[in-house]
Amino acid sequence: LHSFNDAAWNNAPVSAADMGNGFLLRRGYTLLWSAWNWDVVAGGGRLRIDLPTATDGGRTITGPVAAEMIAGWPTDTLPVAWGGSLGYPPADPTEPAATLSVRAAPRDRRRPLARHLWRFAAGGPGAPVRLRLDGGFEPGQIYELVYTARDPRVVGLGLAAIRDAISFFRFAGAPNPLAEDGGDGLPRAALIYGFSQSGRVIQHMLLEGLHVDEAGRGVFDAALIHGAGAGKGSFNHRFAQTTRHPSHHEDHLYPADVFPFTAEAGLLDRARALGVVPHRFYLSAATEYWTRAASLLHTDAAATRDVDPDPRARLYFLAGAGHGVGFRAGRGRFANCPNPLDTRPLSRALLVALDGWATQGRAPPDSVFPRIGDGSLGSVAAYRAAFPGIVGMQLPTGNLRPPRLDHGPRFAATGIADRQPALPGAPYATLVPLPDADGLDRGGIRLPEVAVPLGTYLGWNLRRDVPGRLGRWQGAFLPLAATAAARRGDPRRSLAERYRSEADFLQRTRAAAAGLARRRLLLAEDIPGIIARAGRAYRALASDPDGAGCGFLDAWWTP
Repeated sequence: LHSFNDAAWNNAPVSAADMGNGFLLRRGYTLLWSAWNWDVVAGGGRLRIDLPTATDGGRTITGPVAAEMIAGWPTDTLPVAWGGSLGYPPADPTEPAATLSVRAAPRDRRRPLARHLWRFAAGGPGAPVRLRLDGGFEPGQIYELVYTARDPRVVGLGLAAIRDAISFFRFAGAPNPLAEDGGDGLPRAALIYGFSQSGRVIQHMLLEGLHVDEAGRGVFDAALIHGAGAGKGSFNHRFAQTTRHPSHHEDHLYPADVFPFTAEAGLLDRARALGVVPHRFYLSAATEYWTRAASLLHTDAAATRDVDPDPRARLYFLAGAGHGVGFRAGRGRFANCPNPLDTRPLSRALLVALDGWATQGRAPPDSVFPRIGDGSLGSVAAYRAAFPGIVGMQLPTGNLRPPRLDHGPRFAATGIADRQPALPGAPYATLVPLPDADGLDRGGIRLPEVAVPLGTYLGWNLRRDVPGRLGRWQGAFLPLAATAAARRGDPRRSLAERYRSEADFLQRTRAAAAGLARRRLLLAEDIPGIIARAGRAYRALASDPDGAGCGFLDAWWTP
C-alpha cells in the first residue's frame, strides 16, 4: 500500500484512510500478504510465522554464528541482529571461547575486546538477544560477535510458506460467494511484489524453484522485484540470519550477494528445469548500484561486458532515485540533504505494464539501464572524474563490491557453515551509473523531476560518523542555486540560467511527463500531482533557501 497507494506505513490496514489513494483496489486487485520470517520481534501489527526448530534426532543443535553490530548513537547495549530481529540464543551465555572484536571498515584488522568487558544481556521470552559492553559501543564502528548459538530454525520453510499460501488462494481456496457471472471467485492471475528484502526473497525462490507448488504449478505469473539489487539472501541454510545483506560499510560476510547473478550465468536453471519461468520486472534505484551491487544484474561477474536480461525479464534503472521513498527533515549523520524523489508514479505505471504482459501478452516497455558498451556505466573512478567540480563537495571513493565467501566445506551441499565468520575472497566487480554535467545519472529512466531538474538527485550519501563510507539506503539532493551570483563555486547552471520563469519550468516538466506517458512509464492520473509538487519545489528553491538545514525539502511533501 505504501509502494503503490501512497499510503502511510501500516502493518494492519483496516480503514479507508489506510488504503491511501486506492490505486490497487481501483484496479481490481485482491491483496494477499504472507508471513515468512520467523526472526521478527512481535508488535506493531507485524505478520509473523513460527517456523520449527531443527533438531538432531530430538537433540539440540548448536553451531557457530557471527553477528555484526553497529551502533547509530552511543549506547552500552545492542541487539545481536538488527532490523527488529530476534537473533539466535547463545548455547552458553558465559561461553569462554566466544569473541567480540571491533574494526572501522569491513577489510580492516579486527581488534579483540577482552571477554570480561562484555556479556549477553538478560531478556525475557520473545525479546531480542542483546549484548552489553562496558564503556559502550562507539557509533559507526563494526563490532563482530562470534559465539556458539542453539536452536536453528528451518528458515527455508518460510519461502515454501509463501509459495503454499499463494497456491491455496489461487487454486484451492473456497469459492467466493460474491463472485460475478457464476464464477468460482478464484483469481485469474497472480502477481508477486517485493521491495528490498522481500524482493530478494522472490529472487531466492526463483533460484531454488520455490515458485512452483507441489502439483508442479507456477504460483505466480509475474514478479515485480524492486530495490533488491543483485541479491538473494540468507534464507535457506542452518542459522540463517534473514536481515543480513552486504552494504558498503557492513555485513559483507553473509551469503546474500552470491553467484549466479544473471539468467545467462544460471540464475534460472532450476526454474527452467521445472518448466516455469515467470515474467519479471527488476526496478533498481541509483542507490542499489552504490550499496547493493545492482550492476551484477546485467554484467558479467568481472564487469567486462554487458549481459542482456532473459527474454521474460525487463530491467529498469530509476535514475537519481534513492532506495525507496522516504524523507528526513535534515542531514542527520549524513553529509548532504536527503533525496526527495518520489518514484511511486513510475512503480504504478510499471505494475500496469507487467500485468498487461503477463495476462494479455502485451509487450512491455523496453529495458532501460546503463551499459558498459555505451559509456553510461563505469567505475567509481570514472564517476569521480565526470562529476561536476562543486567546491567543497566530497565524492565517494568506492561502492559495494561483495566478496566471494568461504563458509567451509559443507556449506554448498548441506547449508551448514563450519566457518564463522566466512573467509572473504576476491570481490565481485561492480560498476555505477556515470553522471552528466549536472551530476545526474545517465542511462536510466528520468522522472520529470530529474529530466527538468531543480538540483542533482544522487543515489548515495556519505556518512559523517564513518568517513568515506556510504549510508546503507540513503540518497542525497544538491539544490541548484537560484541565480548565477549565488552559485559560489558551483559549475551547474542556476535556476535563473535554465528557466525563464516558473511557467517555463512547469511547461518543460509537463512535456517530460507527457513523454514518459507515451512510453507507458507514467500514468496520466499521476501527472497533475507531479506538476503541483514541481511548482511548490521551484518556488521554494527560487527564493534562495537556506540549504544548510534542508528545510526547503518540505515543499516536495507539503501541499
